[in-house]
Amino acid sequence: MTHKHRVFPVERAGSLNTIFRRWVQNPHGILRPYIKEGMSVLDFGCGPGYFTLEMARMVGASGRVIACDLQDGMLEKLRAKVKACRLDNVISMHKCSEDRIGVAEAVDFVLAFYILHEVPDQGCHLSEIRGLLKSDGKLLVVEPTFRVSKSEFDETVMKTKNAGLVPVEAPRIFLSRAAVFRMG
Repeated sequence: MTHKHRVFPVERAGSLNTIFRRWVQNPHGILRPYIKEGMSVLDFGCGPGYFTLEMARMVGASGRVIACDLQDGMLEKLRAKVKACRLDNVISMHKCSEDRIGVAEAVDFVLAFYILHEVPDQGCHLSEIRGLLKSDGKLLVVEPTFRVSKSEFDETVMKTKNAGLVPVEAPRIFLSRAAVFRMG
């Protein structure tokens, strides 16, 4: 696996949930425009659940969050948080493989936060995401400016368009490049 596609290590998962990050990348503030009560949403590359718990609160008891990650260690960290917050009736965990997400349920929204640069075949995953989205579904792609150059992000946007999704906005997120897509 090249440096570009290196998966974030489980051992550093604690660094993803800091007070500073909550201040500059507040999950509720970032997701509020896209997630409503009763929705089904996918947190692709959920890690230890920085966004997952807030997504669950936003969709409420009538909604569903699928937290998807490649690493068992990340899912175990999230499982402990879900149990402590008593959100296991809303959040389900799914272990994906390196080349396939493997979720069958249609969703209203997909969050891909700081994950696509870790994926060896973005086009394949983006096509799979398109297939998971409901007709009015949206995808929010966010990549770190310190890891993904503007030209690399533009390439991701092009691959997303090639997968059949249309860019609709570019939200401002601290230390990030971001785009929202809808079905084409």
